[in-house]
Amino acid sequence: AFGTAALGTGAELSEAEKMQRERARIGGSKGIVAYDWAPDGKSILVPLDGDLYLATLDGNVRRLTATEGGELNPVISPRGGFASFVRDQNLVVLDLATAKEMKATTEGKGNVYFGEAEFVAQEEMGRRTGYWWSPDDKRIAVQRFDESPVGIVSRAAIGAEGTKIYDQRYPKAGTANVLVDLYVMNPDGSGRVKVDLGTETDIYLARVNWTPDGKTLLVQRQNRAQTVLDMLAVDPATGASRVLFSEKSGDRSWINLSDAYRPLKDGGLIWWSERDGHGHLYRFKSGKWTQLTTGEWEVADIVGVDEASGRITFTGNKDGVLERHLYTVNLGKPGAVTRITEPGWWHGASANGTASKIILTRSKSDQPPQIMLTDAAGKRLAWVNENKVAGDHPYAPYVASHQRKQFGTIKAADGTVLHWEMITPKLEPGKKYPVFFQHYGGPHSQQVSRAWGGALQQYLVDRGYIWFVLDNRGAANRGKAFEDHLYQAMGGVEVEDQLAGAAYLKTLDFVDASRIATYGWSYGGYMTLKMLQAAPGTFAASISGAPVSKWELYDTHYTERYMGDPRQVQAAYDKANTVADATKITDPLLLIHGMADDNVVLEHSTVMMAKMQGAAVPFETMLYPGQTHRVAGPGISVHLWTTILNFLDRHMGKDAPPAK
Repeated sequence: AFGTAALGTGAELSEAEKMQRERARIGGSKGIVAYDWAPDGKSILVPLDGDLYLATLDGNVRRLTATEGGELNPVISPRGGFASFVRDQNLVVLDLATAKEMKATTEGKGNVYFGEAEFVAQEEMGRRTGYWWSPDDKRIAVQRFDESPVGIVSRAAIGAEGTKIYDQRYPKAGTANVLVDLYVMNPDGSGRVKVDLGTETDIYLARVNWTPDGKTLLVQRQNRAQTVLDMLAVDPATGASRVLFSEKSGDRSWINLSDAYRPLKDGGLIWWSERDGHGHLYRFKSGKWTQLTTGEWEVADIVGVDEASGRITFTGNKDGVLERHLYTVNLGKPGAVTRITEPGWWHGASANGTASKIILTRSKSDQPPQIMLTDAAGKRLAWVNENKVAGDHPYAPYVASHQRKQFGTIKAADGTVLHWEMITPKLEPGKKYPVFFQHYGGPHSQQVSRAWGGALQQYLVDRGYIWFVLDNRGAANRGKAFEDHLYQAMGGVEVEDQLAGAAYLKTLDFVDASRIATYGWSYGGYMTLKMLQAAPGTFAASISGAPVSKWELYDTHYTERYMGDPRQVQAAYDKANTVADATKITDPLLLIHGMADDNVVLEHSTVMMAKMQGAAVPFETMLYPGQTHRVAGPGISVHLWTTILNFLDRHMGKDAPPAK
């Protein structure tokens, strides 16, 4: 329907929309980056260049807005009667039949916002919206937040054409969060009631959902310490609430949020919990719990629930942590889990509500992602994109040199099994090879898997490097105890484990122990600094991209979840930070940061630079004007990796020609 117009005009987006896109990691993307289907499947709501369009399957496009202010969080209501969005910090509802706009809220201005998710909700909680329609289109739950208490970080977005200063409300660890309220109202804003969220105001509004009959609003309320998650049942007519149940963490632990839950038509709820030490599914009904899945493995997400048959379709790693599959379990047969996808692959899926039809994505180390339509049993009905590497496929010229992943394990100091993956060039007898040791190290991330790894790995292998990755204690999808090693101890066991990986590499007769380079971005950039400080002389070259250096500078929800409140455990923060030991760095270091980063702000790198410069510690740096946390773009990415490869060539004494 849009044709080439789908690429957009390149019109300047509002700062609010730019920040939302950055939270979704699509900053810099052009054209259509999101859309919302109408419930009848006959049209889609499309945001483009700051305005909204309704496109029908017959190719017609209707422009819904033409305003200077952008429209955020656009959706079509559950019954299709309305389109709704946030404009100028207020919720607006548009009647699709009459094209009449209704202002559901009008008080949003200054530091007060309606219908939007606050920074930490978007960045750290996985919640991108601040309003929720009832199933019958009659009521809307709307978040209000006031960021007046939140401290200001003056962020200099330094670009090629000058510098713009943004006063960004950024809740650093140990400081005030936004004040959150929740209301329920009619589409035109009338009939407003305030939801009782309790007497404690220093809370997080984690999730909001309606029950299928629209009679109850389900609200997840998390305490500031993230050790208690309450499920509130709210009467949408009065705002009165009661606690249905609570999740509580163990000692020296925290509660992980999840979207793997579903309210049921029978009044029950499918719920994900780590209460037995692993992420599993439970049924909650009439105050009683039934565990549906069990074992030393993790449920990742719910794909669909067919209440008529009792079938729940979900993703998980019951067949081993290196793979992710689709499984089913029946409400009437708890524990009887059936895998419906082919072994050896890493899968993801989306589906209609019952998962009678599934869009399945899969990949493995020698097959880029494929997309297919399947039935409820996982049988392929049609290819959406077979992505066969042949003929004119972009990767076809590189198939001949493609090397498959190898997998193995080592043991941590406490005996815990740690998984690694490696890609080597075609090994020649007696020859030793340099290593590109990539790491992340932080929580909620799994790096080692059978999934397609992308072209960059193969490019480095083509240049003669061994690619190596290891998942340390604290990584995701190995159970709560495995993750809890990081509690108030960041920069500890994960550094030990990655250094154990380096020690293992040095035992291999085809590895040149004097030419191991380490690379990490974000938490991985932090890990690079900590590893250099912990074991000088280990690495021939090291790259730290957008690193955290002082956890007090990072945001509340992420940092306090793992580290606690710095006002109460300052010693843990002091030990975890990198600035105090900056002068211990002796191995060659390349420090990289985007100068407009609004997530890990540039100050993290500048405090490290100042400390090292003041002590005459040599290092190299590359700053990217106008770039945010990702540092990416058609020319930027080439420049970034040319810089990295040239740095490696200088310090690794490598035989390969200079990067071009």
